[in-house]
Amino acid sequence: MAGSSDPGFDTLAVHAGAAPDPATGARTVPIHLSTSFVFESSEHAASLFNMERSGHVYSRLSNPTNAVLEERVAALEGGVGAIATSSGQAALHLAICTLASAGAHIVSSSALYGGSHNLLHYTLSRFGIRTTFVKPGDHAAWRAAIRPETRLLFGETLGNPGLDVLDIPAVAAIAHEHGLPLLVDSTFTTPWLMQPFEHGADLVYHSATKFLSGHGTVIGGVLVDGGRFDWQAACDESGRFAELARPYDGFHGMVFSEESSVGAFLLRARREGLRDFGACMSPHTAWLILQGIETLPLRMARHIENTRKVVAFLAAHPMVGKVAYPELESHPDHALAQRLLPRGAGSVFSFDLRGSREQGRAFIEALKLFSHLANVGDVRSLVIHPASTTHFRMDDAALAQAGITPGTIRLSIGLEDAADLIDDLKRALGIAKKAV
Repeated sequence: MAGSSDPGFDTLAVHAGAAPDPATGARTVPIHLSTSFVFESSEHAASLFNMERSGHVYSRLSNPTNAVLEERVAALEGGVGAIATSSGQAALHLAICTLASAGAHIVSSSALYGGSHNLLHYTLSRFGIRTTFVKPGDHAAWRAAIRPETRLLFGETLGNPGLDVLDIPAVAAIAHEHGLPLLVDSTFTTPWLMQPFEHGADLVYHSATKFLSGHGTVIGGVLVDGGRFDWQAACDESGRFAELARPYDGFHGMVFSEESSVGAFLLRARREGLRDFGACMSPHTAWLILQGIETLPLRMARHIENTRKVVAFLAAHPMVGKVAYPELESHPDHALAQRLLPRGAGSVFSFDLRGSREQGRAFIEALKLFSHLANVGDVRSLVIHPASTTHFRMDDAALAQAGITPGTIRLSIGLEDAADLIDDLKRALGIAKKAV
């Protein structure tokens, strides 16, 4: 990219990975709606399949539009590369299945999005991959849970929905002491609020459906590799990660760590994971996410500004028992948030409504500006009741471990006028107070 050798975040959000189209001069990234790409010759085809030169073969593996998105997110995160996937869940699945197989073990924070908990607790266990869940702030529990068969530590920058702040430097140190990588879900924070690689994380993924897109239009995910974990050294020391450091029969005996000392994980994830699982992103989806990323810095600043005003209102309201937002001194991770999230603690948070389940229902149904739906990170403000929706498959014990009560309400604060949002909440709380 032309310009400064070290461009700022706002510049990368607009320009990283892109240049005017050499064929037409088009300044906006073209949408390459093509399943496949013509070979110049038989030799050219063979060299692409053998990874002897760069290029595109089939859009399940790579696509020029998707490649711009991958490079842009990698640049914003400070990673060496990225893979665009069909959803955030697909990105998580790709990360795990690149490193773990039957008999493997994962140590995970208990403060997770319900879908991630389901994948780890129920689905992957069917395939012989077990998970131990620990409270994100219990560092002794992280250490104690690690076994010889552990392949990965996993957590969210901000737990969903209680906003537990993951102490990434501490958990990363624990992981690295044991020769293990740390995978982080940074959906709620985006690279504008935090770049987990700077704090020691090894792999990062986003549900690009949320803030990166920002408009509630498409489903997508992005998995980013920091390029700092030495897979070959870990394999030589413990025998772990032979998937990356030993010949792979499924790709002509390739040793991925020999092909790329910094990008071995991405090579295997793309050449095996995308090839065999097929959870690729549509180029049209990639294009729409790129449009969202161009305004990410502006949107995040407004999200944070509005959220702080709404949080202050709710924290002072008599119908509200507790507001779980790390910028409040009452939040147990307040000091950690100040250190790791100086720009703000995001725009998704939860609060506990005083009263009955019926009053909670009355509150949600009385809202007019807030849309009642299962998403976050939209320009529009959103509301949901986690216990009965996003986390409904979790039993009471798991809900309690995740910090969720029957009265917990999750809000995602959008870009509307903050005064209008507060008026909407005030009116709905008044109606809830009268409900019996």
